[in-house]
Amino acid sequence: MTAKPIWTIARVLDWTKQYFADKGLENPRLDAEILLCSVLNCQRITLYVHFDQPLEEHELAQYRGYVARRAAQEPLAYILGSRAFMKYDFKVTPDVLVPRPETELLVECAAKLAGNIEKPELLDIGTGSGAIIVSLLDMLPNASGTAVDVSPGALKVAQQNAESIGVAQRLKFVRSDLYANLLQGAKFDVIISNPPYIPSADIGTLAADVKREPRLALDGGADGLDFYRRIIAGAPKYLNDNGFMAFEIGIHQGASVADLCRQAGFGVVAVRHDYAGIERMVFAAKEGITYADALLELAD
Repeated sequence: MTAKPIWTIARVLDWTKQYFADKGLENPRLDAEILLCSVLNCQRITLYVHFDQPLEEHELAQYRGYVARRAAQEPLAYILGSRAFMKYDFKVTPDVLVPRPETELLVECAAKLAGNIEKPELLDIGTGSGAIIVSLLDMLPNASGTAVDVSPGALKVAQQNAESIGVAQRLKFVRSDLYANLLQGAKFDVIISNPPYIPSADIGTLAADVKREPRLALDGGADGLDFYRRIIAGAPKYLNDNGFMAFEIGIHQGASVADLCRQAGFGVVAVRHDYAGIERMVFAAKEGITYADALLELAD
């Protein structure tokens, strides 16, 4: 009889790396390690110090399922059910956009600005997983907020994240197309959004796993600016005079979004790059805000 092969950690990782590479995945070794860590419930360093450890049959079965899903270009975060963002692991499902590391800088800058407001009231438009507003409320214990999304599935995920991180009592959830279902007379100190900003014609050029994320959260219309136009146009009605707007933007959209803000009467505007040197954020407020210098200092 032929001996049954022993699948050690090293052998499994080597095989999976090659398999993923053949499927065209960008980070085959890293993906293999992350998936195996999830199965074994361990840190990546553990893999390196236990290379010769054989996997149990049930571990191999679970891992094979994960590998098949990843090879089919399913995002890692959907397979694992979570994504690290700021201090926490946020639940994610195919109903929401996977939170990106570059969005953390938007949260950090917005939290710094909001610290100039005594009890800031926040509005997150297109909240998705809730990563932005939940993180802000965690950082700003005197703040409260409203999370808006048109997707009931997304709102459910955001609510679960708010509950697990302990900010749900300070956060309202509203199913709405932007401002449509907000309470009459509602006012906010911060309007923040990472809206869909990919031009429609560019959706087909995205990485295969990105195209598995909700198109609703990606497609920004012909020039990628449709949602900025709508959010900025409605902002004067909902933003307090001493408040500010904060947006994540796509590549080369800084000048266009900044111009939209100025045309709507927001004369204090800053465009900020991310750590890779890419235009990534726009902050805007009306003339006369008490922290104008702090907002303008965000520009780089």
